[in-house]
Amino acid sequence: MTLSFLHRLTSKHRTRSANRQLGAVLAFVAGAVNAGGFLAVQRYTSHMTGVISGVADDLATGGFALALAGLASLLAFLAGAACTALLINWARRRQMHSKYALALLLEAALLLAFGLLGAHLDTLTHLLVPTAVLLLCFIMGLQNAIVTKISQAEIRTTHMTGVVTDLGLELGRLLYWNGATAPDSVHFVRANRDKLFIHSLVLGLFFGGGLVGALAFKHFGFSATLPIALLLVLMASPPLINDLQRA
Repeated sequence: MTLSFLHRLTSKHRTRSANRQLGAVLAFVAGAVNAGGFLAVQRYTSHMTGVISGVADDLATGGFALALAGLASLLAFLAGAACTALLINWARRRQMHSKYALALLLEAALLLAFGLLGAHLDTLTHLLVPTAVLLLCFIMGLQNAIVTKISQAEIRTTHMTGVVTDLGLELGRLLYWNGATAPDSVHFVRANRDKLFIHSLVLGLFFGGGLVGALAFKHFGFSATLPIALLLVLMASPPLINDLQRA
């Protein structure tokens, strides 16, 4: 049952329920990495809106070094998303089962690299902290692009601004009083309860992942990246095994 579930999560044959299940799991992962990463490097690395605003502020106030650092973070996130597109299209051309799993496997490897960097942050702070920030931004771009690609932009996992906006819209429709308007009228307002559910689930799991990730980093340090990386490897394994058997 577990193997079947894992295979469905990252299979090249997609269903809407599998897309949502994968999005929910990766929202938890993103929350954990984002919150844990903040404790490690004092930066949130999934929120590009804040990064772009920070670059503009720094340029306006003469903080050119800080603006350059923000621009580097933005480019790292962009490169992560581009890397996902390259991996998916490369694997699709070869008709591989693991066209979505490859990016998850890369994310797992990069999380382990982040954990290794953390063991030396105190000794080479000026060099390794910026490197760790860029690595986390790359990971967040990589992951967000996976679910965005799979779900046709229905689900986002690394930043919650759009999720909360969509949730608010549906709540507004749910609370709207239609009065005497007939249910079959074009003016009748009806909430999309399906969207309410998925956006609430993604938001809740992102928050839950952030709480778990922050507590794990607080108590176990950078070794907290190990179970997250293991989860990603487990999700990526079934289609990868299929490709290896075929080869």
